[in-house]
Amino acid sequence: MSEHTHRPVPVLEAVAGIVPPRVVSNEDLPAHWDTNDVWVRRRTGIGTRHWVDEGTSTGDLALAAAEAVLAKSPAGDVDAVVVATSTPDHPMPGMAPVLATRLGLGGVAAFDVSAVCTGFVYGLATASGMITAGIARRVLLVAADVYSTLISPDDRGAGVVFGDGAGAVVLRAGESGEAGEVLGFDLGSDGAGHDLITVPGGGARGRAEPGRYGPADCHFRMSGREVFQHAVTRMTESSLAALKNVGWTTSEIDRVVAHQANARILSLVGQRLSISDDKVLGNISRVGNTGAASIPLALADAVARDEIHAGEKVLLTAFGGGFTWGSATLVWPEIV
Repeated sequence: MSEHTHRPVPVLEAVAGIVPPRVVSNEDLPAHWDTNDVWVRRRTGIGTRHWVDEGTSTGDLALAAAEAVLAKSPAGDVDAVVVATSTPDHPMPGMAPVLATRLGLGGVAAFDVSAVCTGFVYGLATASGMITAGIARRVLLVAADVYSTLISPDDRGAGVVFGDGAGAVVLRAGESGEAGEVLGFDLGSDGAGHDLITVPGGGARGRAEPGRYGPADCHFRMSGREVFQHAVTRMTESSLAALKNVGWTTSEIDRVVAHQANARILSLVGQRLSISDDKVLGNISRVGNTGAASIPLALADAVARDEIHAGEKVLLTAFGGGFTWGSATLVWPEIV
């Protein structure tokens, strides 16, 4: 590339979040789970979560979030759609082409990203790369999950944690130094932990080995205690790597928005980064763990509550099944 060639940079211009209307408090959880509000709050920090009603799918929430963010976004054509999810409407095809058509976006590039709870950060990196490479000028990124449809009715451990939701952002090509510029990333994975957050059945492995999996294997499974320490360690290390990539120190960070996995995980990550609790934003107490949607939902919530402001240095970090993890740095834009 010639030194005179202009390279666009990805700039965040809008964010929105959607949760289904049905609120499920800790008192509303199934009686056979033998739990109560104090027990759930002490272990997870969650008081309520939102679950979809029958007939509502991940794609429906993704559409609502996409429409909301496009309504907030300045006029302009979206020429790529990226969807991050691990609860797609169908194993095939991906959700993004269907979403693009439902939005009336015609023949734009559209595809899915599957990185479980790290999906939004991976999707953000993908969308940013498309802009930097000149492939797209404006990208719609939607992260959506409906774990309530994937969890076994008998799985109290996962059932109390997960909620449903969708979040969306629009990125555009901009100029270096603009507020909203997405500056850098750190991404990683370790497949040795693949079986600690998984849906073992329902895929090609099961079809290749008939009889290996039963109906129960099509439900989500997570080894919570083992995952806990991995999540804290990986998000901390990834955050430090992402900060190093852009020359920031932890003391310079104004806001941290981490994947809303568990309140205790969020607190420990903040402590290990030496970042005070008032800088760590989140909404897990109200919406639970919403998978890939958790970071954009938390960002949209922070905007609505006036907890994040233009010019602030923001760190995003996540950990999910795979294992996957990732962090991103950006300067927050002026968003109404």
